[in-house]
Amino acid sequence: MTRITPETLPAELHKAADTVTRLLAKLDDASVAEPSELPGWTRGHVLAHLRGIADAMARQLEYARRGETIELYDGGIEGRTKAIELAAGHSLAQHTEAVTAALGSAVAAFDALGPEDWQARIAYRNGTVLDGGLALWRELTIHASDLRLGYGPETWSRPFCEHLVGFLAARVPDKYKLVLQPTGLPQLSIGSGGTSIAITGMLTDIAAWLAGREPSLGSLRATAAADGVELPELLPWPAGQPAAR
Repeated sequence: MTRITPETLPAELHKAADTVTRLLAKLDDASVAEPSELPGWTRGHVLAHLRGIADAMARQLEYARRGETIELYDGGIEGRTKAIELAAGHSLAQHTEAVTAALGSAVAAFDALGPEDWQARIAYRNGTVLDGGLALWRELTIHASDLRLGYGPETWSRPFCEHLVGFLAARVPDKYKLVLQPTGLPQLSIGSGGTSIAITGMLTDIAAWLAGREPSLGSLRATAAADGVELPELLPWPAGQPAAR
């Protein structure tokens, strides 16, 4: 599996931010108000969240440089939710300005890190700056697909999918061992339960399913003891931030 390091992550963040910026250019004011892939959220909600998470991660780095920590969102989860609801109905011009500025600040903050800065502590998941950078990569990439603008999970890169599989292994219920068999790639197992289920299909579909998204290529199959079975129910996202959003 590809391992994302402090040396390789900044380039991935640039690519993810550039994708969001390109997708913004596909929108108009009417389409901003249309539904996203997330139940109950318009594209405006997704854009407001993207702005919020980028600002939040930039703030994590600002405090980490001073040897301090601060909660991810100003006002906690309640503050996050309120900010998204307040900004969701903004015009395309307002969203474009806010999201572009937030992405620019966040990516620049990660670009400015020295080798020793990546292990500084942050409040997010009681982790490190590297953990925060990986989280921003996940948020930008997954939510770009949630915008329903022709950039679905089938476009996710192999390194991203492999990272997501490792991160979301915590979603496997204790009783299961999932033997993942991505088409044309080596198999790997996640979970350590006594019931084995083989999940076959394209790597992007496997990653999308683990992320709670619709596998866009329709390739997934689950088998147990050579019989076809339903895909198992997964646990919530790893604790530390709201699941799926």
